[in-house]
Amino acid sequence: MSSRAPPLAIRTGWFDLECDIRHILAGPSGNAISSSGTILVRLNLVTGGSGFIGRHLVDALLARGERVRVLDLRPIAPLPENVELSIGSITDAAHVARAVAGCDRVFHLAANPNLWAPDPRSFDAVNHQGTRRMLEAAQKAGVQRFVYTSTESILKSYRAPKTSGRALIDESVVLVLDDMPGPYCRSKYLAEAAAREAASGGLPVVIVNPTMPIGPGDALLTPPSKMILGFLNGETPAYLDCEFNLVDARDVAAGQVLAADKGRVGERYILGNVNLSLGELLAALQRLSGLAMPKTRVPYALALVSALVSEGISAVTKRPPVAPLTGVRLARTSMAFDCSKARSELGWECRSLEASLLDTIRWMSGRGLLRRPVGLPLA
Repeated sequence: MSSRAPPLAIRTGWFDLECDIRHILAGPSGNAISSSGTILVRLNLVTGGSGFIGRHLVDALLARGERVRVLDLRPIAPLPENVELSIGSITDAAHVARAVAGCDRVFHLAANPNLWAPDPRSFDAVNHQGTRRMLEAAQKAGVQRFVYTSTESILKSYRAPKTSGRALIDESVVLVLDDMPGPYCRSKYLAEAAAREAASGGLPVVIVNPTMPIGPGDALLTPPSKMILGFLNGETPAYLDCEFNLVDARDVAAGQVLAADKGRVGERYILGNVNLSLGELLAALQRLSGLAMPKTRVPYALALVSALVSEGISAVTKRPPVAPLTGVRLARTSMAFDCSKARSELGWECRSLEASLLDTIRWMSGRGLLRRPVGLPLA
């Protein structure tokens, strides 16, 4: 039996409004309007809503006039109007059930986004098992749509031959668990598999796979922001050239909303913008910031050995490695993507890479994170 309110109960998150479903018409932004003209505002649960992409998603939903409930380990400060805050973990089944109760849509973003952790088992506990708890609670609550935020990292086999070159990866790729290069990717692979299984079982799940997010507001410095900051601060004297895809976190949030509105159940949508090499990114950062970027390239074999040694030291010190092994393995072959499906099916659009990088640098400068003075383009 579903624990969700009966069909005639429309939940707002603060109270329930009873009305005859026959007299409800669709209103703006997907909210409902009763026969008396009362607007019944849809309630969205955003797990990880205090995080980088999650905070932008909360803003996007509020801009549509919708209500938001955030489930996260950290508070949002200041707490916006029309946002309920539920402090807790997605590993706590009882807390998850309470957070999902009464919600019309669930946007599940909460995860450990790092490529290394002192206890590798924590990736499975949070990213995989936590997602299963979210799916189970959403199924019981009878939510209208569940948008699962996966990652592009699980769409490329680290065992792929080097000769695979610049072949663009799209949503049709089929891989197995042994293709995943480390515990982070394995946990996200299993979580996406659970989301697909839930969709087959009747839960209206849509999957989005953001590429490497950049932009302002990354307070916890996820790996892409940490990489950019290291180059801007002159802390990285050399680099392993590789190819990847960058996307603005604000555009990812817009894509998540579109996936909820227009996405096909059981489908995945890659949310990515620009394919480029690390060398090309460094050239863009130097041009925009006026700061010198490293010129020395590190061979893959040397980077791999360094990562192995670095993680060996981290296993003893419990401090993050300089170069996570998972990241080096992912960099061995191209991580370029065909992102046309989201554009054609969802009507999704992205801002320019230059605008995203400038906003990133400005935000880092404004937060006092830059140790070198930036050039005139930021004035």
